[in-house]
Amino acid sequence: MSVQPSILALIPARSGSKRIQGKNIRPLQGHPLLAYTVAAAVESGIFARVLVSTESEETANIARHYGAEVPFLRPQAHAGDLSPDIEWVRDLLVRLRDAGQLCDCFSLLRPTSPFRQAATIRKAWTQFQAAPGVDSLRAVERCKQHPGKMWLVEGQVMKPLLPGGPVNPPWHSMAYQALPPVYVQNASLEIAWSRVPLEGNTIAGTVIAPFLTEGLEGFDLNEARDWWYAEQLVASGEAVLPSVRFPAYSAGQTPTPF
Repeated sequence: MSVQPSILALIPARSGSKRIQGKNIRPLQGHPLLAYTVAAAVESGIFARVLVSTESEETANIARHYGAEVPFLRPQAHAGDLSPDIEWVRDLLVRLRDAGQLCDCFSLLRPTSPFRQAATIRKAWTQFQAAPGVDSLRAVERCKQHPGKMWLVEGQVMKPLLPGGPVNPPWHSMAYQALPPVYVQNASLEIAWSRVPLEGNTIAGTVIAPFLTEGLEGFDLNEARDWWYAEQLVASGEAVLPSVRFPAYSAGQTPTPF
């Protein structure tokens, strides 16, 4: 009988967002945005631990209040606007390994996808385990803007971004429905073996399985208009946030025990 691999939830929540100030802890429907990803991760029931990576004491307190762990703060050197994920992921995994607490796998769950439910996480974990030989799994969705209709501008002329397609008619003159399916990654989730970032300079590796998100599972909050849209979706009943079992956090309070 095979033993199921163990997995950690890693939730990145640095404090330096520019497009939406403080977005990870900004209230949405009564709770900080971060709370909904923590709630979905805990409810999924697949994780040995749910960890939040942040350089902010305030964000760490909020994460703990909603049931996550913050065993240590992220180094400031790995919390800049341009800091790649591999830096903080490897740093965190190395610390866990050195403490004898490393799991076989990890999942990146970004707070900016608040409509990702526990069932979505469980489905992705099942698909990952059923894909032998892969380094990782990444959430993708069908492109709304097809690259077959994109161009490179060179001086006074344009050239198709994707050369090598049909000539008559070319992709840029075809209906969207007639174009070959193309997928774009979204930020809702990734799963990988812990060996991938520990042994290489990547969080994904080279053999990557697709996880096709549906509906609003891959919705990503990055700009002010996205926040407005998220509020409208919830208010209209078109989207449902994960259920949060803790009372709303208030600044300065002691994290709720769990």
